[in-house]
Amino acid sequence: FPPPRAVLGEKPAVSWFEVHAENSFRGVPLAFLDAIRRDYPMSLHGVGLSLGGAEGLDRDHLAKLRALADRIEPGLISEHLSWSGNAAQYLADLLPLPLTEEALDIFCRNVDALQAALGRRVLVENPSTYLQFAHSTMPEAEFLVEVVRRTGCGLLCDVNNIFVSARNHGFDAEAYLARVPPEAVGEIHLAGHAVCDLAGNRRLLIDDHGTRVAPA
Repeated sequence: FPPPRAVLGEKPAVSWFEVHAENSFRGVPLAFLDAIRRDYPMSLHGVGLSLGGAEGLDRDHLAKLRALADRIEPGLISEHLSWSGNAAQYLADLLPLPLTEEALDIFCRNVDALQAALGRRVLVENPSTYLQFAHSTMPEAEFLVEVVRRTGCGLLCDVNNIFVSARNHGFDAEAYLARVPPEAVGEIHLAGHAVCDLAGNRRLLIDDHGTRVAPA
């Protein structure tokens, strides 16, 4: 997302902008978003709601998200298949979930609560991950498909995240994509990733959003 002043001054020839919701809670003056919104549709992308949290959604965070959505009326609203902390501590990261029935129940309950609070369908983005839980009982694609079935939400399909996780964990990215129901996909992300060399001739792909998109 370019600086708001540049958008207002240059009026770039793009169809729409995606905005990180939390940047607009504080930091980016809402007057900028109001002005940009008059000329461009927006997608509101959350990174801190912790949809996978076992303690439920933070009411203050949810209220701020709802107020922002009411103000700029985005075409799409999305969050992540992740968690970010608990009542005692917030971690500024999108942490992976154990892919279990218990985690699925919690995640679906939180998605239902989010959609009820916003009065609309939301999209859930697949994460890039660097570790897996040994006690997970289902593949990530199956987990997401079941979230869609139970809650009626849509998917934000991040193609780079699928590629990164597939290379890090040794699964087939194309097989993952084949399991994603096309009718559920409301938005697609495509970005780059960095390659980190580890000991033992191992490599870890890191979703950095700052590298050119890999040909693969």
